[in-house]
Amino acid sequence: MRKRTTTPRARRLAAAAAALGSCLALAVPAGTADAAPADPVTTVFFGDSYTANFGIAPVNDQDSERGGCVQAAENYPAVATRRLADKDITLNVHSDVSCGGALIEHFGNEQPVLGGGTVPAQQDALKDDTQLVVGGMGGNTLGFNSILKQCSAKLRARTLLPGEPVDADSPAGECRNFLTSGDGKAWLDNQFEQVEYELEEMLLRTSYRSPGAQRVLVGYPRLVPQDTAKCLKAAPGQTELPFADIPQGALPVLDQAQKRLDDVMKKAAEDEGADFVDLYDHTGSNTACDGVNRGIGGLLENSKVEFLNQPIPWYAHPNEKGRDIQAERVATKIEEVLNR
Repeated sequence: MRKRTTTPRARRLAAAAAALGSCLALAVPAGTADAAPADPVTTVFFGDSYTANFGIAPVNDQDSERGGCVQAAENYPAVATRRLADKDITLNVHSDVSCGGALIEHFGNEQPVLGGGTVPAQQDALKDDTQLVVGGMGGNTLGFNSILKQCSAKLRARTLLPGEPVDADSPAGECRNFLTSGDGKAWLDNQFEQVEYELEEMLLRTSYRSPGAQRVLVGYPRLVPQDTAKCLKAAPGQTELPFADIPQGALPVLDQAQKRLDDVMKKAAEDEGADFVDLYDHTGSNTACDGVNRGIGGLLENSKVEFLNQPIPWYAHPNEKGRDIQAERVATKIEEVLNR
């Protein structure tokens, strides 16, 4: 178990000084306007698999190293951009560098991707004239895949899903007690501390590289419903339960971890003067357990993407319905930001 002795505040100051130096004077919120600009808004999208919309086909740049990001051609940045264009708000999307598997650290460092290649740091897409930066990260740094594998023996056997259980010696069926006490709880607390620290540093980096940009941090849609009994029935046309063999008693623990992540992301955005898109509070009726209304593909439900001619499971990522909800909420927030 790794231990950190410095406080989040001390680490933030040290990281800011080391990474940005005296130039942080430039990192101030951009000025506001009375109405959405008539000219195209130079935009960069960033993020992990929830921005890339892993699982939705076809995939962008399939024959290049960026194909390992499994970024959907019709991800929510693409759909939101069209929705805004219908309202005469034009985004000049300079780059969409969202990439499946991205940790927050890959905002500032190159990332290894599926297939063995690497892609550049996502911050490299930011320029002095970038006006809008939108996306979300945090779930991989938290180790959500490790949490899922801690609770599922079936997922532990899945080699394509990255990450390892927090403690492979602790049975999956005991994950609720493991994650809410002792070493498991200490690990989870440590992960949340790391996420908050890295998100704030990421937002500082964004302001440094694009000092005039509006910044929008996007949260994650809700996975587990309040009524977990709904998760005891397979979705129409499916044979696996939405959360496979994860015990029903452990599902509230997953939900609490996700809500806590949402709160950490919201706080980081507020602390650094960025805007936040809260998807968790607007997707409670479209969880993985909501049958035909589900916006999240089940853990072992086959997605639309194949690897080596085999379909890859959704692993609890937004399907097309969920993608459209993401796009709607993000487009609404961007319109609000640009109309200030």
